[in-house]
Amino acid sequence: MPMRLLLLLFLVLFLHPALAQDSLPPPLKQKQALPLGKEAGRVPQGGKQPASEISIADYKIISHGRDTTVLDTSLTIAKEYRYNYLRRDDFELMPFSNVGQPYNRLGRQPNRVKPYPGMGARARHFNYLETEDIQYYNVATPLTDLFFKTTFEQGQLLDAMLTSNFSKRSNVSIAYKGFRSRGKYRQDEVTSGNFRATANYVTANGVYRFRAHIAAQDIKGQENGGLLDKEEQFESGNPDFDDRSRIDVVFNNVQNELNGKRYYLDHQFRLLGNGTDSTAATAGMYLTHRFEYESKWFQFSQNSNTTGYFGDLILTPVKDQAYSKTTYNQLGLLWDNKVLGRLEASLGVLDYNYYFTSILQTEAGVIPDRLDGQQWLGMASWVKDFGLFQLDARGGLGLSGDLTGSYLDAGLSIPLGSRYQFRAGLHHRAAKPEFNMLLYQSDYLNYNWDNSQGFENQQVQSLMAELRSDFWGTLKAQVSSMDKYSYFASDASAEQIAEGQERSLIRPFQFGERITYLRLRYEKELRWRKWALMNTLLYQEVDQAEDVFNVPTLVTRNTLYFSSDVFKKAMFIQTGVTLKYFTEYYMDAYNPLLGDFYVQQREKLGGFPMLDFFINARVRQTRIYLKAEHFNSSFSGNTFYAAPGYPYRDFVIRFGLVWNFFS
Repeated sequence: MPMRLLLLLFLVLFLHPALAQDSLPPPLKQKQALPLGKEAGRVPQGGKQPASEISIADYKIISHGRDTTVLDTSLTIAKEYRYNYLRRDDFELMPFSNVGQPYNRLGRQPNRVKPYPGMGARARHFNYLETEDIQYYNVATPLTDLFFKTTFEQGQLLDAMLTSNFSKRSNVSIAYKGFRSRGKYRQDEVTSGNFRATANYVTANGVYRFRAHIAAQDIKGQENGGLLDKEEQFESGNPDFDDRSRIDVVFNNVQNELNGKRYYLDHQFRLLGNGTDSTAATAGMYLTHRFEYESKWFQFSQNSNTTGYFGDLILTPVKDQAYSKTTYNQLGLLWDNKVLGRLEASLGVLDYNYYFTSILQTEAGVIPDRLDGQQWLGMASWVKDFGLFQLDARGGLGLSGDLTGSYLDAGLSIPLGSRYQFRAGLHHRAAKPEFNMLLYQSDYLNYNWDNSQGFENQQVQSLMAELRSDFWGTLKAQVSSMDKYSYFASDASAEQIAEGQERSLIRPFQFGERITYLRLRYEKELRWRKWALMNTLLYQEVDQAEDVFNVPTLVTRNTLYFSSDVFKKAMFIQTGVTLKYFTEYYMDAYNPLLGDFYVQQREKLGGFPMLDFFINARVRQTRIYLKAEHFNSSFSGNTFYAAPGYPYRDFVIRFGLVWNFFS
């Protein structure tokens, strides 16, 4: 990430007026919240509200799906679960030893958000902010959010965001997430930068509104290929290797990098109506347009002539680069009123260009340099309240092009009395797999393929149900049926695997038979006075002819913690212990050349506990976090792996904070 972006953010933060007072003005009186763009009389002083009327409810966060939440400065167990590199709950993920490295999946969500393929290298995308991850804001006064956490050896993690409204109808924000961690093992360093800037605006009469963002991201990591002699140097518990930097690793000269830039605009112009419908502040008929341009590249580089691990070389030094450029335009009509609800019909076109810089001639044939074309989609979405019920649905049908067949997402929310909330939904998708499965070029001979004509659309159908209760907890159930499931795997024989040739024969495959996947997730917190026990349980079952879609049968996380005000209520603390455990299964292996995981059926991993001890505190708008991660590693045996050959982290103490400034 260019240093000028970091410098710009630094200047903005520290030139913030009066360094943004760190106490929120108290809510002196109640007032009705108004939607963005809905006026309630004259606003003095350039659009700012009088300080006496400001409350925490005036600091709003708006998601890509237009769901609005209020800034939350409390300290809860959910905040503890989200206090990590990804800043989201990682219950269904298994991190590697260093921060910023890939995560293995303990649970699967086959419902893909976008209806067309991505470029691949999914193991490097966990920290890549997609369009759906960008948040927009509407705040009464300038707001700053600072996130800090220590890493592993010579590095830190900082995520800083500043947002401000120029008026009640216009907002801008700027943010940068910078990170570096050297890691405990050799050749393990990771760095990343995520810059994003947003803006949203609506005219005084509500005729025109827009939201837009810019994102520039790079994620770079050294790749050591895993442990070279895991039995002798790791699993044996030999004290000579308690210093993990002494352990031999496969590579000492390899790295990969993911880099991307995106420009996004979503705007609406009202053609009919006045936006004064009693049930919809945006009532009327609108012309809508969405635009998105994104360019990405993924690079794998290796400086020396190593042929054993990935097979025979074509060129040296190795420098594989895959590029992707997509331009998406969507034009539609939106009707929003109390009779129809929110109904939109639109037409979208995707121009895509996934390419390499050469054409390769092999004994098996010619590997082309690109996949490009246009994909046209007809789409519709509908959200409607029927009394206490709410129906939401969106779907699309590919009109021309080869990437998307069709997709449909629909859900129905039903309150069951005052204590229960029920939601049911369905999902359907038929689309091509990721681009790196369809076409790939590498300086390693066996990593070249063209499946653009041979691979068919993946088919996924899912039924989902969710029941929420304050007393009984939350139960989510999903059953999915998958056809033409696509995955990476090695076609090496047992003899070739014994000779160390497994990774040199990895290729994409499509499974010819149907896979049925059932998942049940249950969450419930038990409370007694100042004590609480938070339980999260995931049960999974897969019906398949071969082990190609692998997940653990059981994943559990249980946190026993104590909460209390201290120092005459000047501080609020939470302290406790978290246990995480998952059963043994054929855990996917990691391939650094592709930046992806692949299926392996030779080694079951898992079945080890992970214990964390934490002490968290809140002082006004500051949350302070201190955690002893995996403190049982020294006495539970060295069998903890995040993927074959890649250990999970040892015992480490880390700390940090989240700090909100208001002015």
